[in-house]
Amino acid sequence: MEKSLKSIATNFGLYLGLLLALITVIAYLVSLELLTNTWVGVFIMIAIIVFGIISVAKTKQAQNGFASFKQSFTSYFITVLLGLLISTLVSYLLFNFIDTEAAEVLKEKTIEKTVQMLEGFNSPSHAIDKAVEQIESQNQYSLGNIAKGLAGYLVVFSIIGLIVAAAMKKSNPEAE
Repeated sequence: MEKSLKSIATNFGLYLGLLLALITVIAYLVSLELLTNTWVGVFIMIAIIVFGIISVAKTKQAQNGFASFKQSFTSYFITVLLGLLISTLVSYLLFNFIDTEAAEVLKEKTIEKTVQMLEGFNSPSHAIDKAVEQIESQNQYSLGNIAKGLAGYLVVFSIIGLIVAAAMKKSNPEAE
C-alpha cells in the first residue's frame, strides 16, 4: 500500500511540475509580464492545491476508500514538493543560465507592480522607496533566494495540506 501511495503522489507531482514548468516557459515566451500577473499566480496556487487534493483522492481510491491522516498528508506533500521542485529548477535554469537578461526585465516588472500596489494602498513614499531599494538589491533567482521561496511555499502549502488531510482522512474500521 505504501508503494501505491508513493507512486500515485510521485506521478501527480511530476504532472504538477510539468504544468508549472510549462506555465513558466509559456509565460517566458509570450510575455514576461505574465509571471508578475496576479491572476496567473492565483491560477498556479489553485492548480497546486487541486493536484494535491486529487493525489489524496487517488490514494484513498487505491486503498478501497480509506486513508489515514498521515497517508493523506504524505500523498499531498509529495505531490506538492515534487511539483514545486521541478518548477523551481526550471526557473533557476531559465533565469540564471538560459536568459539572464529576462531576470532583470522581470525584476523591473516586479518593481512596477510593487509600486502600483503600494500606491494603491496609499503607502508613504519613503515606504515605497524602501521596498524598491530592497527589490533592486536582490537577485530574485539566486540559489539562496530560490531556496527561501521554495521553503516559504512549502510551509504555506503544508498548512493547506494539513487541512486537506484532516478533511479527507477516513479510517478503515476493519484495521482497528
